[in-house]
Amino acid sequence: MSFADKIKKFGHSEFVPDGWYWLISSKELKLGQARPAKFLNYDLVVYRGEDNEVRALDAYCPHMGAHLCDGKVEGNSIRCPFHFWKFNADGVCEDIPVLKEPVKVEQLKKYKCGEKYGLIWIWYGDNESTVEIPVVPELEGFTLDCTLGKPFVKECHPNVMMINAIDAHHFRSVHNLVADLEMEPKILSDSCIQFSNTTPMPQKNWFLRWATQFYAKALTYELTYWWGHTGSVMVGPDFLHFYIIFALRPNSEGKSEGQTILVTKQRSGVTGALFNKIVLYLTKLVGNYFATGDTLIFSRIKFKFKTPIKADRAILHFVDHYEKLSQNGFAVKEKEFKSCYPNDQMTL
Repeated sequence: MSFADKIKKFGHSEFVPDGWYWLISSKELKLGQARPAKFLNYDLVVYRGEDNEVRALDAYCPHMGAHLCDGKVEGNSIRCPFHFWKFNADGVCEDIPVLKEPVKVEQLKKYKCGEKYGLIWIWYGDNESTVEIPVVPELEGFTLDCTLGKPFVKECHPNVMMINAIDAHHFRSVHNLVADLEMEPKILSDSCIQFSNTTPMPQKNWFLRWATQFYAKALTYELTYWWGHTGSVMVGPDFLHFYIIFALRPNSEGKSEGQTILVTKQRSGVTGALFNKIVLYLTKLVGNYFATGDTLIFSRIKFKFKTPIKADRAILHFVDHYEKLSQNGFAVKEKEFKSCYPNDQMTL
């Protein structure tokens, strides 16, 4: 039996761990607007109520299956475009205009949503969970400025893309990096693992020797991974760190749908705002450097981790961590039905 045959979850499309997954850009959903969204094989309607909060429900009306995205947002509820059935934020039907008596209506499943970094996120797991959308550990507690890159699709599983950033071996072969990185793993929680480089700046030429003065210890390169599909990268000299978050989700075809987020601490005043624009632009260049060379590989890879070697130590730790993650997903034990009391003043 090869090492690949021992892996039960990592890189397997049928396993989707509990966690926050990016859904759409916040800019795509204005106040009082509804739109369709898809996560895995789930069709959703996402809408923004009058309180500016985002809700997500099963997309199809339990009456005849009309898609609710074509309906009308009323307060914090949404009304079906076909027969005007109205559902509140919990998915309970609260009005059927033509009825005079209450009726039992299947409750739409609701999905826990959040907003951060200019994105709408959906929680895949137990709705009672209090786990928050990930924050780069070094930026915890700070107000942030951020900008989004273009959404992308890669022809491989999100786990394969996550491997890439901790694969020290490939930095030499693909990116011609002169440094020898040693990625030390650290478990931050059951769902979060961090990798930090422990090697100093190499001394192979005058520029690298000069740059050493900006690194008190090791060359800064730190990865933090949540649920095996969302990660952050921290790089840069001690006086200025650059932060990139890459949010990934699997689609129904087993491919990766991704969104890059460039982040920095918010700085005050006009000068601070201008400085942040420069920092975020430089962060984009850093991200582009690491992406160059990998796109072609991602488009053709048929991932199967058959022969681990010593240089794959960080990857092996990541695989082991991922194999321990849980999957509760959107499972519903039984259908819920609620009574609907129609509003007599509402007419078709």
